[in-house]
Amino acid sequence: MSLNDTMHFLRAWMRDPRSVGALAPSGPALARLMTAHVDHAHGPVIELGPGTGVFTRALLERGLPGHRLVLVETDPVLASTLEQRYPHARVLRMDAAQLGRSSSLFGDERASAVISGLPLLSIPSDKVAAIVEGVFERQLQSGGALYQFTYGLRCPVPRALRQRLGLQAERVGGAWLNLPPAWVWRIRRVG
Repeated sequence: MSLNDTMHFLRAWMRDPRSVGALAPSGPALARLMTAHVDHAHGPVIELGPGTGVFTRALLERGLPGHRLVLVETDPVLASTLEQRYPHARVLRMDAAQLGRSSSLFGDERASAVISGLPLLSIPSDKVAAIVEGVFERQLQSGGALYQFTYGLRCPVPRALRQRLGLQAERVGGAWLNLPPAWVWRIRRVG
């Protein structure tokens, strides 16, 4: 991770601390863990809150074609950086809570996976519900998964919301070398 990326991230945090949730970008160990289970052969991928593009880079290194990737970023400075850095990916400057109001970001096709770098624990619960509902109701294909990391030990998608939407959460691992250490959860429809 470059000093420039760290400065971009820190400035974004200073502009809106609740929407960033960390003082520095995620490290390579977390990026590998977040993307390890994504099989892009089954469809395109959406990334929520890509920040400086740490997970984006890992997805592309795993062979995901850039045109099969949509990056949803609210911060205008980070979004501009992502557009320059990843010209083949589509960058949408929008709030992830709007995903339920739009049709699939890939036209007739739905995403095989959603990678989320959003700080769900610092986002109001009604907005978390809108994000998760939008992902599962409008964007993710049947059998697809939402991958979410957290610095806490519990799944950041509340149990009541998971039950209401028929979702199951499974912790797929921890990135101990990340600062701070983080855990990755895979969230899917039951059955």
